[in-house]
Amino acid sequence: MVSEEVREALATGRPVVALESTIIAHGLPRPRNLQVALDLEDAVRQEGAVPATIAVLDGQPRVGLDKEQVERIANENGIRKLGHRDLPLAIATGASGATTVSATALLAARAGVRVFATGGLGGVHREWTLTQDESADLGLLARTRITVVCAGVKSILDVPATLQRLETLGVAVTGYGTDRFPGFYLSDSGHPVDWTLESPGEVAAVMRAQDTLDGPATALIVANPVPEAQQLDPALHARVLADALHACEAEGVSGQAVTPFLLDHLVRHTDGASLEANLAAVRGNVRLAGRIAAAWAQV
Repeated sequence: MVSEEVREALATGRPVVALESTIIAHGLPRPRNLQVALDLEDAVRQEGAVPATIAVLDGQPRVGLDKEQVERIANENGIRKLGHRDLPLAIATGASGATTVSATALLAARAGVRVFATGGLGGVHREWTLTQDESADLGLLARTRITVVCAGVKSILDVPATLQRLETLGVAVTGYGTDRFPGFYLSDSGHPVDWTLESPGEVAAVMRAQDTLDGPATALIVANPVPEAQQLDPALHARVLADALHACEAEGVSGQAVTPFLLDHLVRHTDGASLEANLAAVRGNVRLAGRIAAAWAQV
C-alpha cells in the first residue's frame, strides 16, 4: 500500500525518497529512535522531496508511513526485522516488521520510487571463505533499478571483498565528491572507487543513462562519506573493532547474530561515539538523496 502523499507525489512527478525502518525498530534505543525517524523525514522535506518510510504493518507492506505508523515501528514490541526474503511470510501471516536495505529497495522499486537513503549497506562478512556469509542486500541490488545513497558498507564487514562482489554482480559504485570508498563510521575505508560524481545532477544523468541503455536492472550506489569532523576516531575504531571481533569469536556468535553483536560492541566501547557517527552519516545521506530525487524529477 502506497500512502496518499507518496502516490500523489509520484503521479505528479514530485521527488520522493525511500527510507528504511530497521534503523527505527532495531538500530536505535527508545525513545531516541522515534525522534530520529521524524527528523530524517523532516530532512527529506527540507530538500523539497517527499519521504517514503517503508515497513510492513499487520501483513501490509506500506510505502510511506504516517506519524502513528512510525510510532508503532518505534515503540511496539515484537516488530520483526524483514529482509526481502521475509516479505511473503510477513504478508501471509499478518506480521509487522521493519524493512532492511533489501526489503526497502524491493518495495520502493515496486512502488516506482527511484531514490533510497540509508546508513551503510550489508556485504561480504569477514572469513567468508569459511562461513559463506554474505548479505542479501548485494543480490537484491544486482537485480533492482534503484539509486542507493549510503556511507559505504558497514565497517565490520570485509570491505574489499564486498567491492569485488559488487563488481562481479554488475552493480555500479560511485563516490560522491570523493575517489575513496567511505567506511561507514569513517570517511575513508582505505579503498578507492573507480568513479566520482560531483553533483545531484550528475547522479540523475547516470540514472537517465541506465534507463536509456536498458541493460540489466541493477542499482546505482552513491557512496557519500561522513564528514571527517563527524567520523569516529580511526584509531579508536580500529582498536574497538579488533576487540569486538575477538569477543565475537570467543562467545561463538554466528550467522545473523554477528552484525548486531559487533555493532552493539562498538557502541558500548566507544561510549556511543560510533552511534553518533552513524547518525551523522545517515543524516547526510538523507539530505543528499533529497537533492538527487529533486534533480531526477527534473530529468
